[in-house]
Amino acid sequence: MFTKAAVLTALTAAAFAVAAPAQAEPVTTTALPTANMEAVLKAAQIDPRRADDTQTPGAHDSVLLVEQALQAKGLLAAQYVDGYFGTTTIAAYSQYQKSLGYTGIDASGLPGKTSLEKLGEGRYTVTNPVSAGSHVTYHGVTLNTRTKAMLVAAEGLFGSSVSLTQGSYNPGGVDASAGTHDGGGAMDISVSNLSSTSRTTLLKALRKVGFAAWLRTPAQGFAYHIHAMAISDPDLSSGAQHQTGDYYLGMNGLAGRGADDGPSVPKVTWEEYQRG
Repeated sequence: MFTKAAVLTALTAAAFAVAAPAQAEPVTTTALPTANMEAVLKAAQIDPRRADDTQTPGAHDSVLLVEQALQAKGLLAAQYVDGYFGTTTIAAYSQYQKSLGYTGIDASGLPGKTSLEKLGEGRYTVTNPVSAGSHVTYHGVTLNTRTKAMLVAAEGLFGSSVSLTQGSYNPGGVDASAGTHDGGGAMDISVSNLSSTSRTTLLKALRKVGFAAWLRTPAQGFAYHIHAMAISDPDLSSGAQHQTGDYYLGMNGLAGRGADDGPSVPKVTWEEYQRG
């Protein structure tokens, strides 16, 4: 026979058992793959300048993610989704940039951080972002903050400041420049007060920090100066993209695509130089 106290105890225990909240089901999420912006930018400069379909080392997986996203938007045929950022992928990416309302340099087909992230929404996340930064004045010309930081580092290696005769974002500025200064990352350096040895030393310093740089000469149709392009600057004009790609392929950055006539220095981007 149950006592009154025993009955109350049983009822109380039952009430608490009913009121106990159910355990929440564990939520599982699948991490999105990552697209390395540094690798994508490098491939977008080099691959279109190759004579074959050799892919830029280390870029395949990231480029493939971008191409798959372009295909999903109907901008790139399946046969070009291959990890090779050639001219067809450049054109498709340019169309995507235009669909976002970009024009001019901003729709050159060279991926920028904002467009790359927007294209990857729900498909991939962007790592190793690269930014040109804001426009600044340095040595009397317009550069962006990334290019300025690169030049300051090169001047430190060279041991002296330099004189700039043309900077970036200068559309139509100098006919002989063939549009390479229309966007970011571009500059011309005076060498009138430098010896031949000092010119080579300066070229080495520029290349060490991530510039594609060459000495231009009267024999090439120029007054003596150093022409330098900041590799992987997201604001590079189309002509500048071609020059940086040719630099990686051992060429001189001129229309004739002759052999590189500058000092031999390991080819790196600014970001790679900073990481040492």
